[in-house]
Amino acid sequence: MKSNQSDQSVSSGLKRRDFVKVSASAGMGVLLSRGALVHGSAAVDRKKRFVIVGVGSRSRMYQNAVFRDYADSCEIVGFCDVNPGRLEYAQKRAFDATGKKPSLYAAEDFDRMIAEAKPDTVIVTTVDGLHHKYIVRAMELGCDVITEKPLTTNAEKCRQIIDAQKETGRKCTVTFNYRYSPPRTQVKDLLMKGEIGDILSVDFHWMLNTHHGADYFRRWHSHKEFSGGLMVHKATHHFDLVNWWLSAIPVSVFATGKREFYTPQMAKRLGLNGYHERCHTCPEKAKCAFELDLAGRSSLKALYLDNEKYDGYYRDRCVFRPDIDIEDTMNVLATYDNSATLCYSLNAFNAWEGYNIAFNGTKGRLEHQIVEKIYVSGTDTVQGGIEEGGVTTRIIPLRGAAREVDIWTGEGGHGGGDKVLLDDLFLPEKRNDKYLRAADQRSGAYSILTGVAANHSIATGRQIRVSDLVQNIGYPDYPKMPTRNYPLEMPAKI
Repeated sequence: MKSNQSDQSVSSGLKRRDFVKVSASAGMGVLLSRGALVHGSAAVDRKKRFVIVGVGSRSRMYQNAVFRDYADSCEIVGFCDVNPGRLEYAQKRAFDATGKKPSLYAAEDFDRMIAEAKPDTVIVTTVDGLHHKYIVRAMELGCDVITEKPLTTNAEKCRQIIDAQKETGRKCTVTFNYRYSPPRTQVKDLLMKGEIGDILSVDFHWMLNTHHGADYFRRWHSHKEFSGGLMVHKATHHFDLVNWWLSAIPVSVFATGKREFYTPQMAKRLGLNGYHERCHTCPEKAKCAFELDLAGRSSLKALYLDNEKYDGYYRDRCVFRPDIDIEDTMNVLATYDNSATLCYSLNAFNAWEGYNIAFNGTKGRLEHQIVEKIYVSGTDTVQGGIEEGGVTTRIIPLRGAAREVDIWTGEGGHGGGDKVLLDDLFLPEKRNDKYLRAADQRSGAYSILTGVAANHSIATGRQIRVSDLVQNIGYPDYPKMPTRNYPLEMPAKI
């Protein structure tokens, strides 16, 4: 969902500390604590129990959902994080909403939280680079897992998750809310119906503006160690959409990338004396359009500025500093197991936010565009909110007139998909879904491995085969698409 997750284990000077010291001390008692509570010989119905590890801004969507919309059947019974100030803040939000105080646990006490809080499901919203530790350990201790995207950040961590899921049999859900957005589901519907025939190639271009795009260069995301770079952290959404739209998996990837806008040189070209450590103490912030005012935004102040004293994490680091090691300009060529090809670009400094995509098929072309609203993580802006009139979809037959498609619409974050996703996660009764939008570790793996392969390709200049990174993933559950061997109507003669 994106995306800002808990800013765990990242200090202002990027001094790395591993706050996750997983132990096996929880014992087998944890494994016996799931399911219905038992009174005598009769099972007693109860609410489904959740804990959240990582209580940064990304966790709020799940907190708010359980506190408000799904409180009749769900409850949060524990929070876990490296930062005690953010833990207390999460607990206060819970008490204000429900009158109850979930138990609080330091990161190194994750096993103890599972043993004491007895959750059915662990929600993982930590820094991306730590997802694998909590996903794997939660499944080992008998819990199902809901994890924010990306599943993880590199091939080795991905392999650990795939192996743990197979060994434990636990359920691992990856929250790809973009699948659930009505206009994107509509695109899947049109492709499933064969409106343009077999999809032979895809042109996909995603733009991040200088509000949302710049924000990745302030935070822990600006280091691949923590985020995998935008090829993993952000593009996982986009690669998953392509995989799901095509009902196919990536085979090979070639990529290029560079950082040319968010640099010390650009700071000077924009009239600044140079880069500085952070916005809060910057002597030039009055004239810098990239300033993030933590003190002036109540939600950011409460979540980050007020809690710096615990871990030294600065949420407002300068976007032009030299230690950033992620790209702001990326291009990818990928092939798929259904013989389709993808041409993809991601740029983080554009004049508008959103994307253009075109599917080129044997019967015509489908063009789809979404323009998104301004968004900054942790503020009251809506992530993935769509501008009024910002969606267009049209079908262009071979040698025929284009037709506009009446758009499916929805309300709320991530293009109207968040609420539909949350229903899937938290409603007791699961609905049938012909689009198979729910994603597990297999879809999560193939979405990140396109980006992981892209990172390898950028570093080496070589084409990378996805199967060389992680094997035995299993094929994701995708809807059936039209076969590629049916007779086609000859296009009109000119």
